[in-house]
Amino acid sequence: MRRTPLLSSPLLDEIAGRPVYVKAECLQHTGSFKFRGAWSALSSMTPKERAAGVIAFSSGNHAQGVAYAARLHNVPAVIIMPQDAPRVKIATTRALGAEVVLYNRAGGDDREEIGARLSAERGLSLIRPFDDTRVIAGQGTCGLEIAEQAAEVGVTEAEMLVCCGGGGLTSGIAVALEAEAPGIRVRPVEPEGFDDVARSLAEGARVANHGPEVGLCDAIITRMPGTLTFPILQRLCGPGLVVSDAETKAAMRAAYDRLRIVVEPGGAVALAAALYHGSEIDAPAVIATVSGGNVDPALFAAVLAGA
Repeated sequence: MRRTPLLSSPLLDEIAGRPVYVKAECLQHTGSFKFRGAWSALSSMTPKERAAGVIAFSSGNHAQGVAYAARLHNVPAVIIMPQDAPRVKIATTRALGAEVVLYNRAGGDDREEIGARLSAERGLSLIRPFDDTRVIAGQGTCGLEIAEQAAEVGVTEAEMLVCCGGGGLTSGIAVALEAEAPGIRVRPVEPEGFDDVARSLAEGARVANHGPEVGLCDAIITRMPGTLTFPILQRLCGPGLVVSDAETKAAMRAAYDRLRIVVEPGGAVALAAALYHGSEIDAPAVIATVSGGNVDPALFAAVLAGA
């Protein structure tokens, strides 16, 4: 996997009122951090498991990560994706050689139920998008890189803002930083209306979002934190942050204007919090993940145009 860069811009620092460092996982293989967890999961399987094939469900980034990792391991892959996922993500997943099975999430189809049924019928190994120890360990490699890179630029105390869906990346980074950079505190960031992690941390127990899992930030919209990830988040993370769609779009524009990187909405929420929620951050510096760049071209053009 790639060691992605830690980027900065004095103009972003001015907006945030403190130094801002951006972990550009949009430059990872398949355009998001998800390749890390997928590679970890595939690498840890037995030859017999790999020969039978794998299955995953995802709105796109986990799908592409698993599809590419499976291709590199010469393993057949079936990916369950929502019908309304960005076309570019569906097309890329198919181009990487995976069989794509579409479902209607807006209509209430249960992707986990579909995954369990296909796994049983075909003998496939399910790679969950976040509630999987192998996946969490893979995402933790991002945290190990952040610890090294923060030390290289002299940052020992900071808040680490992470784009958060089910908590795989957030918990993986938190475990890595606990060991390698304890002065950097992790905080999950979510979009308004889908803040199950922030509410769960505040209430001390897992709570769910209600309604269909559809919104601008499709990559990180999940119903509730994972059973494996939540105890890690609860032990290691600070309070969650919540950003609006308008702030997310502004962060996408700022990332393109100041860093010349392409960021999808779900991958921009941490940067949005770093730039526009400074009053909720209590640290001399902030590090933000840009967790993915697989945005639909038409949507990205509209965001850049300010629509």
